Amino acid sequence: MKVPTLRDLSKVDSLHFAFTGAYDPRNGLENEVAPFLDALEQCAGGWMPSIVKTSRKRKYSREAVWRALEERRADYGTIIGLFRSENPSVSLVLHLGPMDEQPSLSIDISIQPLSFFSEVEESRSFVDAARAWASRYPSDYASAHSLADRGLTASPAFGRDDPTWKRDGFDRIYELYWLNVFGPKLVESVGRERMLSTPAHLVEELPNGSVLLVLWPTAAEFAGEEARVAQARAHVHLRPDLDFDTLLRTLRERSAALVPVEPRFHPDVAPFLSRLPDEFSLSERQRKIAELNGFRPPEPEEWLPVAHPSDVENPERVRSHYDDLSEGLVAVLHTKVPSIMSETSESLTDLDFHFWKEHFPTRYTRDVIEGHTIPALGVYLGDVLVRRLGGTWVLRAKMEESQVRVGKRVWLPFLRARRYMQSRESLLEYSLTQFFKEAERYRP
Repeated sequence: MKVPTLRDLSKVDSLHFAFTGAYDPRNGLENEVAPFLDALEQCAGGWMPSIVKTSRKRKYSREAVWRALEERRADYGTIIGLFRSENPSVSLVLHLGPMDEQPSLSIDISIQPLSFFSEVEESRSFVDAARAWASRYPSDYASAHSLADRGLTASPAFGRDDPTWKRDGFDRIYELYWLNVFGPKLVESVGRERMLSTPAHLVEELPNGSVLLVLWPTAAEFAGEEARVAQARAHVHLRPDLDFDTLLRTLRERSAALVPVEPRFHPDVAPFLSRLPDEFSLSERQRKIAELNGFRPPEPEEWLPVAHPSDVENPERVRSHYDDLSEGLVAVLHTKVPSIMSETSESLTDLDFHFWKEHFPTRYTRDVIEGHTIPALGVYLGDVLVRRLGGTWVLRAKMEESQVRVGKRVWLPFLRARRYMQSRESLLEYSLTQFFKEAERYRP
């Protein structure tokens, strides 16, 4: 039973639902959680979780849920996960807060891909589940929306400082999402009659005084022009102080920011750059791809047309020292970069990605980088040129002057390593991947 990871759930856009409502633990945990499971089982259909996870994984069943809740019971509350690894992937975290004066039941769901909700029927089934939960567990506010588009909003602070937004929460209608649940307090702040007359696909008053508002029939089509017009029109209706044209312009900009951008990376660094977009949030990923498409690394200058002759008296001793440096680098990094053992061009790309992801040049002191990383990396880079391109070391007493002859050029791996390790940006500008690609062109 495979549980989808956070990385799995960040590959493409998801429908994200965040809900916190009240429950009464005095009625017994099973009695209070059963309505949540009833709605899930009746409405989920194709996105029904199949795994219950705590410290162990179990196939979904009521009994598995009860056992998981018992295992995770603690003073700070109870947290369990419900997952689905098949398409669509589902990550559902159920959190029962501590039994204080206002115990809460929180549901956090991500369902991937968002395109699963392109059909009206699938979107309607989700609305049915949200309606059931919001009716049973009174909530101040809840919403479901594209995870990527939500990331382009100012949520959750909406321009307020941390103490203010954590104290006040969603105390006015800062943003409208595909699905919204407004608690009685929010409804009254707008005016119940005004809220119930909102121009939207669905506006429904719930038995507990909350209002369920759904902007568009399908969750996946939130970014279309008609859906954005409907979103702006409904928001202005609820917030007459806002300007329709300004809202619509902002929504269109958000839609444009999510349009897929085809990667067209510089071929010499494409193996490295192609690894980077997934490290950015869905909301900024397309912009980053566009930026990386425009990136052009400087041509490598760490080479000589003619080698400086070796000036070391004991080459074996120097090579032994180099071997120690390289082995030390491998020993430190082989767990995080397993391919480092192979000394290939792919190993160099994996190192590029590792150093970039770890913010290595800024994370470690210059003493460590200058005294250990750069010398070891220079040796390793030179050894890859020797092993994979048929190069030959030309050793010099001053380490930074040592060279590797490949064909008609002589390469300076230590100088490249020094420039490479200056900053996070320099990892891109002076990548090991590009250096190898350039040297490869001169292989005899």
